[in-house]
Amino acid sequence: MDKEQLQQKKEQKKDMKMRKRILKCFTGLLIFGLVLTVRLVCLQTVQSADLTERADAQSEADRKIQSPRGMILDRDGKVLAISEVAKSLYADPTMMQSDTDGKGKTPAEAAELLAPYLRIKQDEIEERLSRDTSFVWLDRTMDDDKYQALKSVIADKHIKGLRFVDENRRYYPNGTLAAQLIGFVGDNDHGLDGIEMVLDDDIRGDTQKLRLTTDSNNVPIFDSALEKVLPDKEKSVRLTIDSTIQYIAEKGLDDIMKNNKPEGAAIIIMNPKTGEILAMASRPNFDPNDYGKANKEAYKNRAVVNLYEPGSTFKPLMASAALDAGTWTESKTYKDVGYVQVDDRVISNWDDSGMGTVTLKEILKFSINTGMVAIGLNTGGKILTSYAEKYGFGKQTGIELPGEGEGILFNPDEMSNINTATMAIGQGIAVTPLQMVQAFGAVANHGTMMKPFVIKEIDNPDGSVFKKTEPQEVGQPISAEVSRIISTIMADEINSGGGLNAKIDGYNFCGKTGTAQRLNSEGTGYAEGQYIGSFVGFGPLEDPEYVVLIVVDNPSGVYYGAQVAAPIFKMMMTDIVRIKGIRPASAAAANATVLKSLPAAASRAPLPPVDVTGDTVLLPSFIGYDSREVNEWLNAAGLGFIPNGTGLATYQVPAAGTYVDAGSNVTVSFSR
Repeated sequence: MDKEQLQQKKEQKKDMKMRKRILKCFTGLLIFGLVLTVRLVCLQTVQSADLTERADAQSEADRKIQSPRGMILDRDGKVLAISEVAKSLYADPTMMQSDTDGKGKTPAEAAELLAPYLRIKQDEIEERLSRDTSFVWLDRTMDDDKYQALKSVIADKHIKGLRFVDENRRYYPNGTLAAQLIGFVGDNDHGLDGIEMVLDDDIRGDTQKLRLTTDSNNVPIFDSALEKVLPDKEKSVRLTIDSTIQYIAEKGLDDIMKNNKPEGAAIIIMNPKTGEILAMASRPNFDPNDYGKANKEAYKNRAVVNLYEPGSTFKPLMASAALDAGTWTESKTYKDVGYVQVDDRVISNWDDSGMGTVTLKEILKFSINTGMVAIGLNTGGKILTSYAEKYGFGKQTGIELPGEGEGILFNPDEMSNINTATMAIGQGIAVTPLQMVQAFGAVANHGTMMKPFVIKEIDNPDGSVFKKTEPQEVGQPISAEVSRIISTIMADEINSGGGLNAKIDGYNFCGKTGTAQRLNSEGTGYAEGQYIGSFVGFGPLEDPEYVVLIVVDNPSGVYYGAQVAAPIFKMMMTDIVRIKGIRPASAAAANATVLKSLPAAASRAPLPPVDVTGDTVLLPSFIGYDSREVNEWLNAAGLGFIPNGTGLATYQVPAAGTYVDAGSNVTVSFSR
């Protein structure tokens, strides 16, 4: 074989090898193409949804936010609670911990810089910023001033991984007004007390997602949000509260706290015809916009929760029970000597003096304990307790508020004579202020008792009514005639009796003062030297529109209900009748009870000479004389003078004909 043939053979082999290589490459490329094609098909079909979700997660981030809570309004549509947009601060600790350029801050450094502006302590901030997570809250729904300050600090100090987001915050435009009744909302948008808690399921917004476009570091781009403020899609609540009357009640409590410095106080004002609560206020108080700063005692709605002995304010109810049961009559007389023996106990009048022969009118008007004991024993414990239960005592009223107390009554089958006697004068039992208002609502409403309520209606977002509360009659504890008798006597007490400090010129209001020892919070018995002064009233007598209870818990200094509570009733109702346009009764009608009992100035004889026997002085009747005449006589007799009111004397303690020790004080009430 020549050289040329050998060369051709070599080239053929080389071509063959090249072809094989090309074939292998082509085969490999073909297989790779097939695999790639299959993979692409798989990606586009089987795994498409999963990959789309991953891609979205890298470019967008979801933030859960709460849509706004429904509004809380008063009976006239005035806003009591509303949601507004506020800034919240969150952190991505992974960004702070992965900082490599040296320009950022460590968790410890950031915590030190942020601590002055946040509501959590520095060590807690550092702990949160050190967590192995990409999201932690640092502060929620902050004020704009705090937001601006934090924004500057974060920018100036180059603190990485911190971002602000809009959230809904509950705002109470009237601050402390009706705070315990309305309640407040926590950072998680759950109601924590009051109406906010009771109706949380109805007015709390749904949790919704707010999608933000982010960069590769999960930082929102241009504060992008598909919805910055979600529409209010929740129900709103309209309360029975009248903001104007509520404000008057709050002012009354402020005056009590300032002048008498009690541990606490409460006021309730209710419409006796419907049971609608028009005002409910309690002290101490707090601002629900900043509830975290308040003492927990301030959260307590004393009008609903607290139990206390009603004392003399309970007497009209027990008297009405005796009248309705037929065990006592309006004209029946009782001889009061100042004290009465019941088993091994002696019960005395508040001033230890007797008033002689009296009827039911005087027993209630001058709060004669011995007379009420006689009425109670004559009626019996079982009957008194049954009427107390008819009035709603010993059980909750069912008002739409948390923590309502039930009260305490005697077991009628185990009542002793002393139990019956003390119950008749409002001792030995425990009631809530709301129960007292419900009961006297029946006295004011011709014997018909209405259930107290504070929720007038719940409205849908479109304005239609979702649920409306209708007034509910819950009993007829006494007849209309007994209601008339008790109301007339209570009106007389304000006009010329112990409730004179509550008298409103030109109007006939009914009332009863009360003073009781304070129950011992640490156990049974009473707290030494501690008292509760109270006043219950309603009116106007001709057509009662308001029932009012004022309870003052352990005031400093004077503590009688006539001194600490009755004047507040007068102040409040004077404002209310003026603002609400309630016309006064005629001057003659308004003062008829007083004028009938007073002698004309020109016709009355001078006071008798001072009659001193040893170290005692015989008191004359001061009724019908003015304060100057009474003061001159008492000074001449060496006695102290405690005047109450202005005008002509209508009541005195001790009573006329009593011998008193030299240097004693004499209290005289005056009225025009």
